[in-house]
Amino acid sequence: MLDKDKLRNVIGWKNAPVPICMGGDYRALTFCCKPGYSLTFGFKCLREHTLKEVGLTPEEFMKIKEQFSKENNWDSEIVCFGSISYCCMRAGGCERRDLALSLKYPDMTWKKVMETYFKKKKALAEIILKHITNPSARKVIYKIKEECQIIEL
Repeated sequence: MLDKDKLRNVIGWKNAPVPICMGGDYRALTFCCKPGYSLTFGFKCLREHTLKEVGLTPEEFMKIKEQFSKENNWDSEIVCFGSISYCCMRAGGCERRDLALSLKYPDMTWKKVMETYFKKKKALAEIILKHITNPSARKVIYKIKEECQIIEL
């Protein structure tokens, strides 16, 4: 059973997980940054632990995110790590992410930009889940799929 306190309804993604560092489920890997860099809040980062738990290497994780970035025109020198795919969930705003998004989608209202952002982050989360092969993690993914009405995994 998913903890309802660990889910958010954001524009473009109903039942989105909170970030991994706040106890989010495996889908929250979509909001994690690039492995190999020191973090301001590194003391509470659970990315490496979660990647090990699901059976993904940091290199596989980066390959998934960077391929998604290329396919969705999300490469950007403005954001941290060179790709919007590594950006976080902050609905309240991130100066670099928001600037990069406004430049990527100049003809959209801000509401539509954020809807597009979260829909794409949801799609990236589903791609990450499809790459998870660890049997124990697959059982958890099946429960997430049922509870969040994910069509294919």
